Amino acid sequence: MTTRFSYTLQATDGAARTGVIDTPRGQIRTPAFMPVGTAATVKAMLPESVAATGADILLGNTYHLMLRPGAERVARMGGLHRFMNWDRPILTDSGGFQVMSLAGLRKLTEEGVTFSSHVDGSKHHLTPERSMEIQRLLGSDIVMAFDECPALPATDQAVAESMRLSMRWAQRSRDAFGERPGHALFGIMQGGVTRDLREESAEALRGIGFDGYAVGGLAVGEGQEAMFGVLDYAPGFLPADKPRYLMGVGKPDDIVGAVQRGIDMMDCVLPSRSGRTGQAWTARGQVNIKNARHQDDPRPLEEGCSCPACTGYSRAYLHHVFRAGEMISGMLLTWHNLHYYQRLMEGLRQAIAGQRLDAFVAKFHAERARGDIEPL
Repeated sequence: MTTRFSYTLQATDGAARTGVIDTPRGQIRTPAFMPVGTAATVKAMLPESVAATGADILLGNTYHLMLRPGAERVARMGGLHRFMNWDRPILTDSGGFQVMSLAGLRKLTEEGVTFSSHVDGSKHHLTPERSMEIQRLLGSDIVMAFDECPALPATDQAVAESMRLSMRWAQRSRDAFGERPGHALFGIMQGGVTRDLREESAEALRGIGFDGYAVGGLAVGEGQEAMFGVLDYAPGFLPADKPRYLMGVGKPDDIVGAVQRGIDMMDCVLPSRSGRTGQAWTARGQVNIKNARHQDDPRPLEEGCSCPACTGYSRAYLHHVFRAGEMISGMLLTWHNLHYYQRLMEGLRQAIAGQRLDAFVAKFHAERARGDIEPL
């Protein structure tokens, strides 16, 4: 087993890449989708169930874990892996995005961010140094630099000032992270939808030097067309021999488009959140299981799917347990959604390796255009 963090590029198809990230806790096959375990759990799922879907890595949340149960407590319990019973790699975000979303509850300075907890109103001060300390206490395998992420739309001046602050914080994060063999630190590119600012940000990050690089500041209100416009050039500003991570994305068509443009890693709460609200993702798009048309339908949620929801239960049953408010509804739909997302990633990896990504993407869009078929 490796004792270091490394990335190996195995094949390309256009801008798309497939490869492997080696970590002491196991390999991450890329392109990779990371299920989100915000509070040390992927909602409605056991860790072994998440692994069974094909996930190589989970995402944990610095902001939520620092508030409860607290990073120091997690460290006393043996670290986040032991605490949540997940022995594969974990990436933790820096907390910057969640603090940004607090809006009026935060105060931003050069030093860091002071904010009030959404849980109990208590005051907290988060800096690049404290973010690195929290993520070290959690024991995460991939640590994210602390950044400031402005919501879009915003003025060019506001985006530029925010990006340059994030680059100063990136250097402080690098300094505070130090040398931790087997653990990786990723820098985060900012710059909104402005090419010159993105290039300036990437140049600053390359100068500092990171183990991987994220494209941040997207999926925050700019829309898919604008996001893809940035991804048409932004990954090319980053080192080709390091993993590239698009933060907070997304829907299946977002993922496919991002992979086509050179992204290696993604995360999103959507599969689990959708599962809890009666929404299933399939090759033919979304299925709203709460709709009455499913109540007498004996078919599985998705033909050919090997997840427990599809192999053991009918649409009629899934409709019933959702309408009845039974917990198994969220469990089964979340399992299906995570299984579908990992199936999509495996398909993308195989298509890139086989030089047939264009055909895979064409089939992906054609299937979605057909839509969910009517009940028998």
